[in-house]
Amino acid sequence: MKSLAARNRVFFGLGTVGRDMFYSMVSMFLIYFLTEVLDLSDATFAAVGTALTVLRVFDALNDPFMGLIVDNTVSKYGKFKPWILFGALTGAVVFVLLFADLGLAASNPALYVVLFTVFYLSWDILYGLNDIAYWSMLPAISLDQKQRERVGSFAKMCANVGLFTVVVGILPITGMLGGALGSLKTAWLVFALIVAALMIGFQIFTLAGVREMRTDTFKQEEKTSLKELFRAVFKNDQLMVATVSMGLFMIGYSTTTTFGTYFFKYAYRDEGMYSIFAAVLGVSQLASYASFPLFSKRFTRRQLYVAATALVVAGYLLFFFSPMNMLFIGAAGLMIFVGQAFIGMLMLMFLADTIEYGQWKLGKRNQAVTFSIQPLINKIGGAIATGIVTATLLVSGINRAETPADVTQEGLFIMKAAMMILPLLIIVAGFLVYRFKYKIDDKFYQKMIADLKARGDISGFTGSEDGPAGK
Repeated sequence: MKSLAARNRVFFGLGTVGRDMFYSMVSMFLIYFLTEVLDLSDATFAAVGTALTVLRVFDALNDPFMGLIVDNTVSKYGKFKPWILFGALTGAVVFVLLFADLGLAASNPALYVVLFTVFYLSWDILYGLNDIAYWSMLPAISLDQKQRERVGSFAKMCANVGLFTVVVGILPITGMLGGALGSLKTAWLVFALIVAALMIGFQIFTLAGVREMRTDTFKQEEKTSLKELFRAVFKNDQLMVATVSMGLFMIGYSTTTTFGTYFFKYAYRDEGMYSIFAAVLGVSQLASYASFPLFSKRFTRRQLYVAATALVVAGYLLFFFSPMNMLFIGAAGLMIFVGQAFIGMLMLMFLADTIEYGQWKLGKRNQAVTFSIQPLINKIGGAIATGIVTATLLVSGINRAETPADVTQEGLFIMKAAMMILPLLIIVAGFLVYRFKYKIDDKFYQKMIADLKARGDISGFTGSEDGPAGK
């Protein structure tokens, strides 16, 4: 029924508000916290940056095993909700520790690096478990592609609210708190505590409000073995194509966004403008996600991907060659982030459709194992982006700079090239992988669903607008 579809759309989406505040503070501002707030030495920062890069890759490879745990879970609350709750509660604790001034960065750098490594690895694993369980619930809400798009677009809108709340607010709020508390380090810790509380609070909306499809919709399957895990991932060729394409996009996108605060501080020379810039982009992305279902009615997913990629390419080129004038920089940012919003939404839908493809081709529905690829991609993308940013800050001299005047023109050019040209090339490569290798269009998807119903793998309610209530 429509009330159930609307309820699922709202309560699933609300869960992303706190989650994306939680994730973006680490993915976009942890390095900034280390360099500009804790003021780590070059040696300590290099050690921490190396640890971040290695740990993200290591933990990313661990995500399919987390997906296996979720897929094999049997409880009266379903497969997903127990792990959403566990990941949120325990992840919040180590998240706060990441932004705590332990007093060791200067007095005992080696111990600081060790503890930081432990805290970060713990956070990465726990957030990954929450993320896998959360997004794996999306295909369990509906098998209808348009309904998934409506749920996914609202979730992305809510995620953007969380993301840009942090992006826009973190510098002015921590600055204000720092003045009131007498310490910028304490201000960042307080901000982290607030974000951790919001993460848990918004997850409760999803836990309490979302109702999945009835358990008899899908044929009951045996638990997935370790051997079947590798088969589910590597024998699903369309999942592999989506993985490579998404991975390349995330490397480029994460690299650009991580450089944001440094660009406005050292190139634009007005750090305060970053929050204003981010607010405008946040509104544009919200509008993009809200309008996605309308565009998807008129254009195919492939047409939307081509148009979005063209917009991103034009935006990057304008950004790189534009003068330090907000009119040009703002226009470039709008083009990049509107295009990114559409690509991100499409990537989520491509990944969801590979679940039915895997079930159709391999005879087993591995939702969580398949969606474990999303945090794997995000982490590897973030790891490589961290490596690029860390190396760039060291080579360009920005990590040693006290003021924008301390950075040479050569150093600024190195940063701009790493922020814009390199990501552009990587994103285009990801598009080409999709363009020539991904084959699940609407016609092919409907054929898969018909075949799965004929085989008895899917029956009953499939999550359409007028279906009966789920469990």
